[in-house]
Parts: sequence; structure tokens; C-alpha cells
Amino acid sequence: MDSPVVPGFFFRNGFFFVKKNYDGKETKIGTIEQSTVVQWSRNVYIVTFLQFVMRLKFSKGKQKEIIDSLKKDSSWRQLSNLLGLSEGYLRNELKNEQRLLSDKTYRKICNILKTDFDKFIIEKLNENWGQSKGGTISTGKTKKVKLPEESEELSEFYGIMLGDGNLYRNSFYESPKNKRGVYSLRIVGDSRYDKSYLLNYVKPLIKKLFEIEITEGLFKPKGGKFKSKNAMFLVAYGIKVVDFLESKGFKPGNKIMNSLGIPKWIRKNKNFLRKCLRGLYDTDGGLYGLNSQKTYQVVFTNFNRVLLEDVRNSLLSLGIVSSKITKGNKIYVTKKSELRKFLKQIGFRNLRHSHKIEEWNLKAL
Repeated sequence: MDSPVVPGFFFRNGFFFVKKNYDGKETKIGTIEQSTVVQWSRNVYIVTFLQFVMRLKFSKGKQKEIIDSLKKDSSWRQLSNLLGLSEGYLRNELKNEQRLLSDKTYRKICNILKTDFDKFIIEKLNENWGQSKGGTISTGKTKKVKLPEESEELSEFYGIMLGDGNLYRNSFYESPKNKRGVYSLRIVGDSRYDKSYLLNYVKPLIKKLFEIEITEGLFKPKGGKFKSKNAMFLVAYGIKVVDFLESKGFKPGNKIMNSLGIPKWIRKNKNFLRKCLRGLYDTDGGLYGLNSQKTYQVVFTNFNRVLLEDVRNSLLSLGIVSSKITKGNKIYVTKKSELRKFLKQIGFRNLRHSHKIEEWNLKAL
């Protein structure tokens, strides 16, 4: 027997169906997270059932009040760890009611505050409520992507993103019938030193994690000439990738303003942490010889204070003693015993650094 789910859908034998005639092309339907089209038959899409993500609409001002109550006894950093959301997303979008609370996040908040606010909920909306109306589903071209499990490879990619990457969520509105958005991740580098690393290591890593296409290129200003013959980039597009990375703590936009750091899911696993640090040092790190006495030094440079503190604390948690944050943006590992630990536990994948290990015979430290 058919069971009603939301307008336009019905559920039978473990599958969701949407009653809508399309052109027969495979596409993702509605709000089913990580859904995969199984087949197209008789003008009905059969989609693997996983889970509906609901957004909760509270009476005006109540969501801000809930976030303020949550903030009274905790820092934004602590709340970020408790809820598994980025600080910027909590402080800016949820508190200011620019985005609605998900049901999952709301339940976590209720557990923390030991109360609920159910009587203030005026509507429950599915994840793509802005694209759905009266049971009809937007036919926008949502790209098929793989959403990976937490792993060492994902942790290393996260570190690469914290160093030289960024997420973009740009919306365009021309009319009620013409709403568009561009969602992308981009990683930049210097083609003189990072080309092999980006093309032969980072690009395959992204493909393996998300099974999406990646474009490579050089930056071009409006005039058509390269603003720098050395600036190169990798870019991939897709709202699912952006949403997924945001759910892991990586907020789109300015990384310093959003106070992006190493998220708890990485910090609590030392193997994940080592790989994340490798990604960070491959992008924002360096290996240098100091003098003729064969003294060497690893340095990490970044202008995000939160990230600097996370990196230093992470090194200490792995038993690697570093300098304090110096000059406002640098952390050094200089002592031979600590450098040996760093190279053994973290090391480098980027040839601009790793070739020096061979050239200077640092494996013999």
C-alpha cells in the first residue's frame, strides 16, 4: 500500500517515488540525501531511500533566542565542537536566522539545554524547501558526487583546503523564474613549485574522494592576460560538495573571518590529525637550511590565529615540540630531535619540500 510522505511523493517497498514526467534523464530528486537513481520506469523515478533532512522554522526571533541561550555558558569554539558546525555558520547565519536549524542540530541543542522549544516551531520544511512547491521538484542540474566517510585521505584534503583552498557559494537572482547559484571549491598554487603536487597528487585525491571532475588552469584578469604566469588553480563545482564540506566545519568565504581551524573530528583521531597537518604543511609550510653547520628548520606560516594555535597544539599532542607563534604568523620546528619526529610522523607529499629531504639526507637525522 502506498504511504504518503510529502506532496508529490509516495513510499513503497523501501523506495521513494515522485510522480512527475521528465525527459528520462537521470537526476537526483528532491531532498533525499546522497540519493542515487536506481532506474527510470513508466515515467516514475525510483530512488534509493536514505533520509529526509528537515529544517525547522520558528516564530520570528525565537531561533536567535535559542542560540543566545546556548551561548551563555560556552564560547563559539566550544559550541562549534559540540554541534559539529563551523563557528561562522553558528554566529552569523543561524543566530541571525539567515538559515533555519536542521532537525538534527535542534535535537542536539535540546539535549544541551535540557529543554525543548517544540511549541515555537511553526513549520517543518525539507532541505530543498526553496526549490520545492506544491510537490513539484526543481529540475536544476545537481551534480552526482560521492560523499566520503571520515578518513585519513579526507583529513589530508581538509588540511590542503585550510592551507591553499577555499569554498564559494555564490547566488544569482534575476527573476522568480531565474534563480541560479555557483558552488565550488578551489585550490591555488604556484606553478613553478606546486604543479606536480597539484596535478599528480591533489587532483587524483579529490577525484577519489568525491568522484567529480576537476578543472585546472591559470588565473586570467578581465583583460585576458594572465595576471601572473605562475598562479595556477584546481576547481570543482557542485552544491553537494560545498554542503558536505560545510557540514564538516569548512565554512565558505573568508577563512580568517570565519576563524577556520582543525575540526574536532580530525583532532580526536591522531592518524587523521597527522594527515591533516601534512596537508597544511604541504601548502603553507616550508623546509629550510639555516647555516653551514647543517641545521634545518620546518616552518608553518598563516595569518589565521585560530589555525596557528590549532597547529601548535596539534604538534604538541603528537609529542612534537615547536616554537611559540612568532611574528604573529609563524611556527617553527628546529631542534633536531623534534624535526626527526616531524618528518617521521607528518612529512611532506609536495615535491617542493620533499626533494630537500633527499638532497640534504634528512632521513639520517
